[in-house]
Amino acid sequence: MKGTFRLKLMASYLFLVLFLGAGLYVYLSITLERSLVSGIRDHLKDQAQVAALMAAKEIQDPRRDAPQLTQAVARVVRARVTVIAPDGQVLGDSQVQPAELPLLENHANRPEVRDALAEGSGSAIRYSATLHTDMLYLAVPFANHGVIRLALPLSEVEKTRHGLKQSLAAAFAVAVFLSLILSYLLSHLTSRTLRGIAATAGRIGRGEPGVRFPVQSADELGELAQVMNEMAQRIETQMERISSEKNRLDAILSGMGEGVMVTDAEAVITLVNPAFGALFGSDASVQGRKLIEISRHPDLYAACREVLSERRERHQEITLSGGKSTRVHWVPLVNAGELRGVVAVFHDISALKRVEKIRRDFVANVSHELRTPVTVIKGYAETLLTGALADDPQRSQHFLTIIDNHASRLSTLIADLLALSELESGDNLLKLESVRLESAVRQSLQLLELKAEEKALVMRCEGLGQVLPVFADRKRLDQVLMNLLDNAIKYSKIGGTVTVSAREVEDQVQIEVRDTGIGIPESDLPRLFERFYRVDEARSRERGGTGLGLSIVKHIVQAHGGSVAVTSTLGEGATFSFTLPTAERLP
Repeated sequence: MKGTFRLKLMASYLFLVLFLGAGLYVYLSITLERSLVSGIRDHLKDQAQVAALMAAKEIQDPRRDAPQLTQAVARVVRARVTVIAPDGQVLGDSQVQPAELPLLENHANRPEVRDALAEGSGSAIRYSATLHTDMLYLAVPFANHGVIRLALPLSEVEKTRHGLKQSLAAAFAVAVFLSLILSYLLSHLTSRTLRGIAATAGRIGRGEPGVRFPVQSADELGELAQVMNEMAQRIETQMERISSEKNRLDAILSGMGEGVMVTDAEAVITLVNPAFGALFGSDASVQGRKLIEISRHPDLYAACREVLSERRERHQEITLSGGKSTRVHWVPLVNAGELRGVVAVFHDISALKRVEKIRRDFVANVSHELRTPVTVIKGYAETLLTGALADDPQRSQHFLTIIDNHASRLSTLIADLLALSELESGDNLLKLESVRLESAVRQSLQLLELKAEEKALVMRCEGLGQVLPVFADRKRLDQVLMNLLDNAIKYSKIGGTVTVSAREVEDQVQIEVRDTGIGIPESDLPRLFERFYRVDEARSRERGGTGLGLSIVKHIVQAHGGSVAVTSTLGEGATFSFTLPTAERLP
């Protein structure tokens, strides 16, 4: 393929040479033939006129003297000589015996004879049946005795013409050979520049930056190189702009939290972003496949077909596999009135749905938690107001104790709600300081000492003195420890053990609170830190729990940059752990 243009260029040179050579060959052949015939005709005319003068002097009686005269003249001019009477009768012929002359046909209608008698000379080329060859006839009148005609066979002319043709053919062959060599050299020189342009264009096509065509001359090729250099500059500028736009689009698509999908008019996927892959559990390999092959969700595919057919936007909410709630915005992709495909943006609203559910549950739980103490307080207060306070002082005292307990529980619930709200809002600024963990734990144990003694529990501390101080809000840390230790005491068996331990994990301290209580079912562990969630609601209320303590613990620990976890075996106890940053390793 690389030599195709060169071959075409050589072929064009050769075709031009062959065309001109063939035309010149034909022209020279015809011209030379005409020139030879014309020269022979003129020479033969001169000889005929000389022969006519001789005949006018020598012939006294044409019928008697003509045969001898023709033989004598033929030996001199080396041509066939014929004497023809004015009426066309052949009186003598150098190639016919006198006895056969009467047998010859009348020559009055011969064109050369007619012209000679009418115009003074005449000539014609005609095939001779007698000699079986083309003959050149030339006739002139002599005296008043008729016409003398000379005839010369054209075989000599043919030989001469054949020789000339051979010479022309040889010259033409040499010219073609030389033209082949010259066309090869010229095509090589011409195509070398074009090959250089083609090679440079190939490098530009492969995306090599800064490549330009060399401008080596001021002719058309140089002008072409200059134009292509300008074009290459524009192409590089456009490619840089396109690459920049593509990179920016890729960055936007990659950074989008919403899933994006683009299909063609046949619902074949042409583009997706990572968020789409996360939603559908796929990757970029989905490109080139139909939407129905990626997701069997009937509403999703039906919406895509509807947008493609009706060419209008559409919004829908669907639930994908795995329970993900998604809002989909469909937009038809139309260019110059032609439908190119559809763009779909998938908004994952699972978190919003979950928040909405938590809000509903929170309202329901708060209402439920407040209803019980308020109802009890209202009921006993009404009983006292109706006269029980005066009629039965001992029973009234019992009622007042119940009212006080529920009021305290209500106060605790409201305090926990306010604390949780404060932590979730992020408005509460922590007063961070270096805190010795052993001091904080022992203070909490001291406050809960009476509760522990009521159940004969053993309270132990392990490794608290060997860890670095933590960077925390002392008040909030005490709140975390009190919640976890209070729960451990509440749910431990009589005579059990509650252990508080600590150890360093990289740049944090991990604190664990272990008990030997009733334990927590494995199914309840994932939801244990939710607000108002209780493993056993009846027993929790009996122990005065609000269901918010562990949720408050989680928010306090996360506000410190730590994490909280729980492990448990039913019937053997539970272990709550949380991490806090060390004070010495913070900047």
